Amino acid sequence: MGTITARKRKDNSTAYTAQIRINRDGKTVYQESQTFDRKQVAQAWIKRRETELAQPGAIERANRKGVTIKKMIEQYLDEYEKIRPLGKTKSATLSAIKETWLGELDDAALNSQKLVEYAQWRMSEEGGCVQAQTVGNDLSHLGAVLSVARPAWGYEVDSHAMPDARKVLRKLGMVSKSKERNRRPTLDELDKLMGHFFEMQQRRPDSIHMPKMIAFALFSTRRQEEITRIRWEDLDCARQAVLVRDMKNPGQKIGNDVWCHLPDEAWAILHTMPRVEREIFPYNAKSISASFTRACPMLGIEDLHFHDLRHEGVSRLFEMDWDIPRVSSVSGHRDWNSLRRYTHLRGRGDAYEKWEWKDKLIQVSRLGDLGPNDEV
Repeated sequence: MGTITARKRKDNSTAYTAQIRINRDGKTVYQESQTFDRKQVAQAWIKRRETELAQPGAIERANRKGVTIKKMIEQYLDEYEKIRPLGKTKSATLSAIKETWLGELDDAALNSQKLVEYAQWRMSEEGGCVQAQTVGNDLSHLGAVLSVARPAWGYEVDSHAMPDARKVLRKLGMVSKSKERNRRPTLDELDKLMGHFFEMQQRRPDSIHMPKMIAFALFSTRRQEEITRIRWEDLDCARQAVLVRDMKNPGQKIGNDVWCHLPDEAWAILHTMPRVEREIFPYNAKSISASFTRACPMLGIEDLHFHDLRHEGVSRLFEMDWDIPRVSSVSGHRDWNSLRRYTHLRGRGDAYEKWEWKDKLIQVSRLGDLGPNDEV
């Protein structure tokens, strides 16, 4: 049974300390105390806690030493990295979270209020002034850890903490998905880029062949990282298809290898590359992005990313009246609903049917690198 002890405070008010002590076989196996301003509240607390502690395994759970969120994240990174390598973004995000004040909390202390507080802190100046999309990413990656913490490791994680926190944060407008881009390059912008990079290729023949990278990305709809991973052995000539290794996917990336059809233009450009390396495009993906990013402002092109070429490529196929199954066989989309974002169409037909750079690129392997004013 619990006991209540009254004592006078310095301000002459009375404090009531409620104490619970549980003995088994003559030994104290658990004790707990808490102080209240009113005796009735102390009595209610004792009654509630005694009922809770009477449940099977309750005393053992109450006596256990909690594990911090930091240790939980470290265990997740260590164990899951052995099973399936995590993406760089997820690893970096979790590593950053565990070093914040949230990482010092014990598992049992993590609740929806703490998660909401973390989100508010992240959006404050002290927490980095991040946008709602970043907060959403943080909670998404942390949620992956919490979802396995109880069933896999037996940690005291409130299964309702994350869903409840998300409900609150959505109502407050503090979490959201990343905004979908609808930026597509114009033919004039692409002409500027191709001319610029062809001139650069003439001056530095050993540099990244950016004209081919740009055109292949557009016609194949492939991401830059995927392009640099394609190997000669990944080609299926009979099907005019390529094995895209580690294709980006919300549920899985590492080991997500997918066969994708290559349109005629992409297939032709691919075969202009010399067989000197195992990879067909033996370049560094970050260097490709950096080169593209530097060139755009120099040419007066605003807010254009290399990844926008994928958007352009998929939209082009729809403008050519390709149906959804056929487009997805090129883009690699599993969920056809995801293709709805590529509906910013400019008309019908192939805008690149008479694009001069397409023909020049395909003949580069036979005639050598051409400048923007060279005759074919």
